[in-house]
Amino acid sequence: MSKETATLAGGCFWGMEEIIRNIPGVIHTVVGYTGGETVNPNYAVVKLGNSGHAEAVQVEFAPEKLSYAELLGYFFRMHNPTTKNQQGNDLGSQYRSAIFYHSLEQKKTALEVIKKIDSQKKWNRPIVTEIVEVSKFYPAEEYHQDYLQKNPQGYTCHWLRD
Repeated sequence: MSKETATLAGGCFWGMEEIIRNIPGVIHTVVGYTGGETVNPNYAVVKLGNSGHAEAVQVEFAPEKLSYAELLGYFFRMHNPTTKNQQGNDLGSQYRSAIFYHSLEQKKTALEVIKKIDSQKKWNRPIVTEIVEVSKFYPAEEYHQDYLQKNPQGYTCHWLRD
């Protein structure tokens, strides 16, 4: 089975990971920080909002079972991609909507998916999701991994919209 990696940011990584882990074709997820300049960031630094990093989920998936475009379809249903630096009550650049592409093909697909969703008027405002080349991904602390599995009553502002 072949594997591909996607790195997605759409607010608090706990809720995103919980939805993504249940998508058929997803092999593995890791929550962490990416997109910033701070080396070896941790939650105490990232939560302040000035490290440049976003809370993100790195997704390993089987492309013969789940295409990248299909994965992005879920991504755009699980968070509000029209709000810059905010998801629910979470405010700050660490909660921005971003796709960190791993190849030029992923970048092309992301642009196509955004164009399609915008043209369908699924949101009442334009999508503001950043599309940027992936940078170093730093796994978050262990207590953040699988957080909602460990804490079923934990906070999330994510759900799959129609």
